[in-house]
Amino acid sequence: MQKILIVEDDEKLRNELEIFLGRNGYLAEGINEFDDTLRDILKARANMILLDVNLPNVDGEYLLREIRRQSDVPVIMITSRDSEMDELLSMHYGADNYVTKPFNTQLLLAKIQVILRRTRAVEAGDSLDCGAFSLNLSKSRIEKDGEAAELTGNELKILRCLIKAGGNIVSRDEIMNELWDSEAFIDDNTLTVNVARIRRKLEDIGLCGVIVTRRGQGYQLVV
Repeated sequence: MQKILIVEDDEKLRNELEIFLGRNGYLAEGINEFDDTLRDILKARANMILLDVNLPNVDGEYLLREIRRQSDVPVIMITSRDSEMDELLSMHYGADNYVTKPFNTQLLLAKIQVILRRTRAVEAGDSLDCGAFSLNLSKSRIEKDGEAAELTGNELKILRCLIKAGGNIVSRDEIMNELWDSEAFIDDNTLTVNVARIRRKLEDIGLCGVIVTRRGQGYQLVV
């Protein structure tokens, strides 16, 4: 049974989510003390984290950044903020998705199922050899000459989509369809942020100019 950790200080909502997710086949646990929230999150070893942005003593976006330093566990941000900038920041820091309160629990469940299904598929795979580097699917990272760069779930899926194209141009619409195979939504800005993050990670291990933007057409992997 897959474990979902609920990091939410609204006790009523936290309890409702625990019951709802439990009824849908997940082991749902909530954090109810926020003295050392990051430690408790990492200690939980969950398959997914539902992370509120506004928490006592600590900011959810800070927690997201710290989680991403140590783990690629899927994270869905939950917030009462509804600005595009907040959503972009969450995606920039490594969130896999974003929901705004009040939200439809069935939609949340659909997002959870899509992300966990994608994660299981990645874990069942091995690696893709791209010549200049390899994409380790089971560990969600880029590897080159003993160096590695960790990827979020979205970053992994984007890069795998480009690799599978075999050097051909992949349109932005094709990539967005690959990212979300349900009714979930990802917009152009979010895709741009994810691609920029992948480029930086490739550059960190000495791979510059690997993803090329073809204006009006999409992206192309050049290795």
